[in-house]
Amino acid sequence: FQSETEARRYIEALRWPNGQRVCGKCGSVGSDYPTKREGRYRCGQKECRKDFTVTTGTVMESSHIKLNVWLMAFYLMASSKKGMSAHQLHRSLDITYKSAWFLAHRIRLAMANGGLLSGPIGGPGQIVEADETYFGKVENPLTMTTSGRPFVKRGAGPANKRPIIALVERGGQARVFHVAEATKKTVAKLLEENVDRRSRLHTDESNLYPAIGKSFASHETVKHKAGEYVRGDVHNNTAEGFFGVFKKGMTGVYQHCAEKHLHRYVGEFEFRFNHRVKLGWSDKARADAALVGAEGKRLTYRRTDGAEQHVQA
Repeated sequence: FQSETEARRYIEALRWPNGQRVCGKCGSVGSDYPTKREGRYRCGQKECRKDFTVTTGTVMESSHIKLNVWLMAFYLMASSKKGMSAHQLHRSLDITYKSAWFLAHRIRLAMANGGLLSGPIGGPGQIVEADETYFGKVENPLTMTTSGRPFVKRGAGPANKRPIIALVERGGQARVFHVAEATKKTVAKLLEENVDRRSRLHTDESNLYPAIGKSFASHETVKHKAGEYVRGDVHNNTAEGFFGVFKKGMTGVYQHCAEKHLHRYVGEFEFRFNHRVKLGWSDKARADAALVGAEGKRLTYRRTDGAEQHVQA
C-alpha cells in the first residue's frame, strides 16, 4: 500500500475480522465510538474511556513509522527465506538504519512462538526429529576457573559456543530453542514439554538422547560418525535442513548477532519454517500471520545508567 489509510484499514480487517473493535486498554468489545481523528476510537466503558487505535497493544504501538511502511517490512521479512538485514530494510524502505533495526526486532517479536499448535508436536505414529547445533561465540567466554587455572571444556558441545536445539515434526512444525547449555537435563525437559510421548523419536548418536528416548514410542538413531545418514525412514535430515537455512541466513545475511538477541532470530526462522510453502502458506498469508501475532506484544527502550536496553512488556 502507498496509502497509510488503506494500510490501517487492512490491519483493522486482520485484527478485528468480525467488525467489532477491541479496546487495546481494557479489552472491552464493541463498546467504542469513533473520534474526530480517523482511525482513533474511544472506549465506551466508564472505567476506561481511553483512546485507542488498531496498533494499541501491538509491537507497532507508539511508532512514528507509517503503517504502509510497517506492512512492507512485515512482507519483506516474512517472504525472505534467509532473512532481511536491517541495512537492506533501511535502503528498501527509505528509513534510517536505527529505525529499520528496531522495526526488525519488533517484527521478530511478532513472529515469536510461531507454531500453529499450542500443544505438543508429534503423536501416534508421527516422527519427531531432535538435533542440536552450535552457533557463534558466547559474549563472555570462560578463560580461567575460579581457582585460577585455565578453563578446560568438559561435557557435550564445543567450548564457548551458543547451543541451539531443534525439535522438528516430520512434515510438520518445528520448535527451536536457544539454551544456556545443551545437557541431558535440558534436552529431556524440552522433549517432555513439547513432544507427544506416543511419537517416534529420531536422533543422531549423541549421548543426550538415549535416556529420555526410552519414554517415547521408539527411539531410533543414525550413526553419523560411521557415515550413516539414512536408514529406511530413520534420519534427522529435516532438523539438519532447518539448521542449514538458519546458519546460511545468520552468516550470509545477518553476519553478526549478539547473544542477548539470538532467541529472536531463532524465533524468526522457526516462524518461517512453520509457515512454509509446503504446508500451504503463501508469502502474503505468512505476512498476515505475523501481523496477527503482533497483538499483545511490546518491545520498548528503557535507559538504565545511560545505556539503552530492550524491555519486553
